[in-house]
Amino acid sequence: KIVPQAKLVMVIDGYTAPVTGGNFIDLVQKGFYNKMEIQRSDGFVVQTGDPAGEADGYVAKGSKTVGNGKHGERLIPLEILVRGDSTPVYESTIEDEGRGGEATVLPFSAYGAMGWAREEYDPN
Repeated sequence: KIVPQAKLVMVIDGYTAPVTGGNFIDLVQKGFYNKMEIQRSDGFVVQTGDPAGEADGYVAKGSKTVGNGKHGERLIPLEILVRGDSTPVYESTIEDEGRGGEATVLPFSAYGAMGWAREEYDPN
């Protein structure tokens, strides 16, 4: 059944992914997702967050941890915490780090996991 709107409750892990989690909370508090349509829902993923216009995401001034895209989009670095590490790996895949077989704390394939869309060959 298609419904015009729904509420979603999420638990954001700010310890495992502090930059990513903080960015998501900031966007929710700013109302970025309010009334935004779902762009994809196909049984594998439900995707939203691509507003109308040239920008591919939220437009805001960057900082020392958050860059800007070609249309002013906020760019969040890839952030992965490998099980057993004390801090996340930033701006690199675990495969690029030579650790491809190691388990991450938040596996993307986990039921209910939330993730960001990224360019295929650019981790950021």
